Amino acid sequence: MDMLAAVEGSVSTIGYGLAAIGPGVGVGIVIGKTIEGTARQPEMAGALRGNMFLGIALIEALALIGIATPFFLP
Repeated sequence: MDMLAAVEGSVSTIGYGLAAIGPGVGVGIVIGKTIEGTARQPEMAGALRGNMFLGIALIEALALIGIATPFFLP
């Protein structure tokens, strides 16, 4: 029985590790596209930066949901 509890803890840790890949890739894409857009139209840098930070905040909210979910689900 003790072995099962150890496996469940490990599975939730691995699950969050896998869940963190998505937001990490998403943030990388958002930042990369913002840099690309700024290079193409430097006059839009301010607007792109604001949209980038909003996008990063939404992506990181998904990461926070991913880290909180294993604590609420049995």
